[in-house]
Amino acid sequence: MHLAKVGVRVNAIAPGFFLTNQNRFLLTDEKTGEATPRGMKIISNTPMGMYGQPEDLQGAVLYLLSDLSRFVTGVIIPIDGGYSAYGGV
Repeated sequence: MHLAKVGVRVNAIAPGFFLTNQNRFLLTDEKTGEATPRGMKIISNTPMGMYGQPEDLQGAVLYLLSDLSRFVTGVIIPIDGGYSAYGGV
């Protein structure tokens, strides 16, 4: 709010569940590659039915860096395959 007056925009992206080397052991069985119970729960509550890939963040980041978003400030963009909108209900 205060920084907008001096031309600084403050926005954020909120990544959902991304399958990476850091969390792969939590979401997939190392032997079979199948989803763990935790992984299945995440996927079943994600409307797009998959994990994100790091490349999925690029569009939102490029948008926020571009002049297309010059009038956008104070927002958080979820990039989560619909997870936060769905909530399992």
